[in-house]
Amino acid sequence: MPQSRPVSDLTEDQAHSELERLAMALNKANSDYHGEDLPLLDDATFDRWKKRNYEIETLFPLLKRADSPSNQVGSRPKDGFGKIRHSQRMLSLGNAFSDGDVEDFVTRIKRFLSIAPELALRMTAEPKIDGLSLAIRYEQGRLVYAVTRGDGEVGEDVTANAKTISDIPLVLSGAPDVLEVRGEVYMTHADFAALNDAQALAGHKSFSNPRNAAAGSLRQLDSKITEARPLLFFAYAWGEVSEPLGATQSEAVRRLNKLGFTTNSLFSECKTTTELLAHYRKIELVRSDLGYDIDGIVYKVDDLSLQSRLGFRTTTPRWAIAHKFPAELAWTELLDIDIQVGRTGALSPVARLNPVTVGGVVVSNATLHNEDYIAGRDSKGGKIRDGKDIRIGDWVQVYRAGDVIPKISDVDLSRRGLGSKPFDFASKLKLEAIEGSREEGDAVWRYSGSEPLPDLAIEGLRHFVSRQAFDIDGLGAKQIEQFYHRGWICAPVEIFTLKQRFGTGQLQQLSNLEGWGEKSAENLFDSIDEKRSISLPRLIFALGIRHVGEGAARLLATSFMTWKTFEDAMRAALPGSASWDSLVDIDGIGAVMARSVVAPFQEPWRLLEIRALVAQLDVIPVQPIETSSSPVAGKTVVFTGTLEKMTRAEAKARAESLGAKVSGSVSAKTDILIAGPGAGSKAKKATDFGTFILDEDGWISLIEGL
Repeated sequence: MPQSRPVSDLTEDQAHSELERLAMALNKANSDYHGEDLPLLDDATFDRWKKRNYEIETLFPLLKRADSPSNQVGSRPKDGFGKIRHSQRMLSLGNAFSDGDVEDFVTRIKRFLSIAPELALRMTAEPKIDGLSLAIRYEQGRLVYAVTRGDGEVGEDVTANAKTISDIPLVLSGAPDVLEVRGEVYMTHADFAALNDAQALAGHKSFSNPRNAAAGSLRQLDSKITEARPLLFFAYAWGEVSEPLGATQSEAVRRLNKLGFTTNSLFSECKTTTELLAHYRKIELVRSDLGYDIDGIVYKVDDLSLQSRLGFRTTTPRWAIAHKFPAELAWTELLDIDIQVGRTGALSPVARLNPVTVGGVVVSNATLHNEDYIAGRDSKGGKIRDGKDIRIGDWVQVYRAGDVIPKISDVDLSRRGLGSKPFDFASKLKLEAIEGSREEGDAVWRYSGSEPLPDLAIEGLRHFVSRQAFDIDGLGAKQIEQFYHRGWICAPVEIFTLKQRFGTGQLQQLSNLEGWGEKSAENLFDSIDEKRSISLPRLIFALGIRHVGEGAARLLATSFMTWKTFEDAMRAALPGSASWDSLVDIDGIGAVMARSVVAPFQEPWRLLEIRALVAQLDVIPVQPIETSSSPVAGKTVVFTGTLEKMTRAEAKARAESLGAKVSGSVSAKTDILIAGPGAGSKAKKATDFGTFILDEDGWISLIEGL
């Protein structure tokens, strides 16, 4: 079977195009799965795409998009439920798809913690339940509320419904004063079949799978409906606690079981990677006999003190990973090839397929990457798919755990029609009246017309109102497209002037649109007004600056603290200036990203647009980390040389948690240089500046003296 093109073979433009398609496909899948309980994409495929996205971002960190799926957890809460903010974020897990991925995961942890490769690292392994995540808070032993994961920060209040689930105790004996139990609501195969039989007898729509049934049952506005559904709950983690449940993951899970929660009997403690993989194989063999759905095995570092040291990335913990089960393949007919215009002007081919069901999920689209991929060659001219090109009318194999959106991995030449013709990208553009060009050495065609394309503007606006940006209730992708084509919203600032520009006639037009009424129109204006107050990281992210993802937006916001400081710095940051040097000195901001960030502020018309937008907003500055007892709060530190007692990543994370700013280079603004063996030129430069220099032991003594 032909394999996906290695990420290492991608050019920068190819990587950019793939990330663009990834964002569209994965963000849609996230919304379908978490927000609508109507998944059109199976978990294995979703995870493979997300892995591909992560690999590309790792190799091309400056291409990370503002709407990168790497920064997302779940989907925003549905309307109709009260909202509850999690006291501690509910994050997702990174994924492993092979034994090598698991070995790499363990190796990374040991390297981060400076544990010798040959030494044991105790881990836990347990089935990954395919259900709906739920957090249940107890105070003084009594259930206070239950909340879904939502977007990881805010979830839906499903307390009344959760109380009807027999596996969830209403009162605990011997529990900490504050205890938030986390786990998964699910449904057995037998109960799912019985529920669908009852649905059919009542003339109601059947559920597509147990996960969908469980999610839909828990998220009923009438708790009596939930009570009638056979829901179960596995506990496997915790959030806020007033006192530790144990010193290890395994001790804490056993404590949850003693408190009255059902925990999984297949939970295991392992000392080596070999033992982890053996447990994976064992469960894979009995998976079909469990009576409930699982889609992999979760591995976690057992020692909670090590978990604390490892900490978190933007949306995932470093100390845990999900080892997913393999996905599936299917054959179907390629009906057509369309050209899709991305937000940055990339012209990407998309296969339109005769819908085919794979693993219970219907697939009708697949990525074709670019012109070369269709022709059967890679970026270096080498063969892919044994050199077989892809043509309209072909029978193609769809790999449902492939890269980006579902991928065509093979072509059946024995079923190719005699009159089939190779696909001509340029002719297709001409047929669709799209002006495009492909520069020499560039694998991607790009829009080259002088007239602005509606698709580009719409994609920019969709990004602006996306979940990680302004997240305006009632103004999603569909509404943006409606309003754009009616001329109501053509630029971000027009969202916030919509109400004052709407006369009685236009308001009536809005009320008469499908899905709208007078009340929903009023709710929209209220939602827009609510979002006039926005945090600085979200605003920077919402601007849709190329290469600036959610993490980079947060980094920029943390570095400049206020909108005025940020704008002034970007306007002054010409290459060679002090402002430019300060920008590129920020650890994580390189020259390529810096050029993208400053560009909008140095083009008069774009600056005017941004200022008009900001004039409508209340931009909340970044609040300094509470580090009143920290000797490094507000200090700029640089690490150089070899650290022997902690990894560079751990040192950086620790410094930032104490309120320090970590820079990649030494300047007159550097407060502390931590120099290990082999420090070299940075140490000399720091000496010239009179910078305070510490060795690793001195640094540890400084920060651990808190």
